Order: sequence, then structure tokens, then C-alpha cells
Amino acid sequence: MSADITTASRPASRPAWVWHAGVVAFGVVWWLVYRQLVPAAEWITALFPVDRRSHAGEALAFFFYDVPKVMLLLTLIVFAMGVVRSYFSPERTRALLAGRREGVGNAMAALLGVVTPFCSCSAVPLFIGLVSAGVPLGVTFSFLIAAPMVNEVALALLFGLVGWQVALTYFAFGLVIAIVAGWVIGRLHLEGWLQGWVRDIHSGATAPEAVEGARLTLTDRYKLGIEAVREIFGRVWKWIILGIGMGALIHGYVPEDLMARIMGADAWWSVPAAVLIGIPMYTNAAGVIPIVEALLGKGAALGTVLAFMMAVIALSLPEMIILRQVLTLRLIAVFVGVVGSGILAVGYLFNVLF
Repeated sequence: MSADITTASRPASRPAWVWHAGVVAFGVVWWLVYRQLVPAAEWITALFPVDRRSHAGEALAFFFYDVPKVMLLLTLIVFAMGVVRSYFSPERTRALLAGRREGVGNAMAALLGVVTPFCSCSAVPLFIGLVSAGVPLGVTFSFLIAAPMVNEVALALLFGLVGWQVALTYFAFGLVIAIVAGWVIGRLHLEGWLQGWVRDIHSGATAPEAVEGARLTLTDRYKLGIEAVREIFGRVWKWIILGIGMGALIHGYVPEDLMARIMGADAWWSVPAAVLIGIPMYTNAAGVIPIVEALLGKGAALGTVLAFMMAVIALSLPEMIILRQVLTLRLIAVFVGVVGSGILAVGYLFNVLF
């Protein structure tokens, strides 16, 4: 989401100090509510005619705790990143990446993908814009891999649900996959495998660069943060509830020995199986992380679960269908093969280390 410059031309409906005080008050209320999630979940679960120690009791407690927890984390982080994202735009992103050498450009593109987390629905116009601005193909792929996979929602929810160690691990290896996969694709020189109409776009054919967000006031950026919360919530709240519901069923009903057999560290085929299961799934970080938490709680191996999560987010079938508009099937196959190899390597590595 880029900054909407027209916001700056409208007079603020309230003084700036009111907005600043409101943001501070929101933070205080958020923290107080967050601290009460566990007793609230236990109280709601107790209202149901089930034994708290039964499978149903465990599933209900998981659901009533994780739904508000994920919603609160999502609200806070999306608002904060909406403010940060107001300093970026597709035009500024293209300007930062154009003319960069491979290697340095791949690293910059992956890092920009973290702070400018365009969703898969933005992949096609963004891909065209980057290519038309003269950004190398491999650098563009580094950005497109990192943007959905290593975004603020995934990191914030991983931190809140399974701890900072897993979140930091996911962040580091997600960046490595984005950088290395983009570099490899760039070294293969596959520009000829783009769709013909994309190859024909000239470097100077992009629309004039929009005025950047530097003219926005802090109040305007608050408003953009609120708009980001509204927009993202409208897209993902159903997937959050669905994902947490699946996670609750896994947490309450799936036997631990079954999960250990399917995603256990001792099964050599568990990592590729997890990747193959993850690719057809249509969800995002907000929807898959509760499932990740439940799988880890059932004894699944960390590397296998991370491989599953990365496959769901970075190699989803719907995103491949969207990218088919600008990539040939051969280039999509290379993209899936290179990224999939990186995900498999991460899965096996962490199953050995942890």
C-alpha cells in the first residue's frame, strides 16, 4: 500500500495532539487487554458444558485464547507498519532497486520486501513496474519472495505465538532464501522466459513518479495506519478464524504420535511432504501461524513446520496462477524449483540442529 498524497491536502478534523494522545491511549488499552487474554479464555471455556481437560476443552481454550491474541497482534503491528509504509511507494521502491548490482541488489530487494510487504495480489503490477524500470530479473524475484514470506504479520505473530527464537530464525532464513534464490535466478539469465508482452515494455515506459510521502504529516500517517488495519482486516479475518479453528482441532484432537509420524524429525520424507501439502493451501501468515503453533505443540519437528509455513506463504498455488500472467510456465517452474530447494534445505537443517 503506497502513501495517498491527497490525504495531506485535507484539513485535519482534530488537532494533532488529540491524535498523539489517542495513539498513546490505544497502546495502553492494548497492553491491558492483552494481559487479560488467558483468564478471559479460561472463563469463556468454563461456560461450555465440557471438561476443561477433555479434547473439546483443550480445543475451545486454544480457540478463545488465540483468536483475540492474533487479532490484537495483527492490529498493533499492521497499524505500526502502515505508518512505516507511508514512507514508501512502488515508485520509490523501483527507484531504490533500479541499477543495483546483483548480490547487493538482491539483499536490498529482500530487505525492502520486509518493510514494504505487498501481498500476492500486488505481485503482477509490481513485477511489471520493477522490470520496466530496469531492475534485474533476479533482484525482482528476491523482492517478490521476501515480500509475502518475511513480512511484519508473519514475524509479529510468530514472536507472539511461538517465541522470539523461532521468529528470528524464520526471519534470517527467509531472507537467505529470498537473496540466494533471486541471485540464482538472475545468474541463469532467464529474461527470455518472461511473457512476450512484458519483455516488450521499455525501461522508460512507466508512469511518472508520484509525489512521495515526505509531505505527509504524522497525523496523516496515523490515518494511513488506520486505513491499513481496515484494509488488511477486511481481507484476512476469515482466514485467521479458519486457521485458528484448524489449529484448535489439531491441538485438541490430533494424537501426538500421529503428528510425530507425519512431521517428525526422524522421517526423512516429512519435509518434502510438508512442502507439497503447503503449496495448494490458500492462506497467509495470519491464517497459517496458529496451525504452526498447534503442530509444534503436538511434537512436530521445527524444521518441518517452518518448511510447511514457507511453502504455504511463498509458493501458494493462487500466487502462481497470478504470476502466470507475466511469467511463462518454464520460468514459474524454475522459480518453484529454486525457492522450493531453499525451503527444503531450511527444513532439513533445522531438523538436524534442533
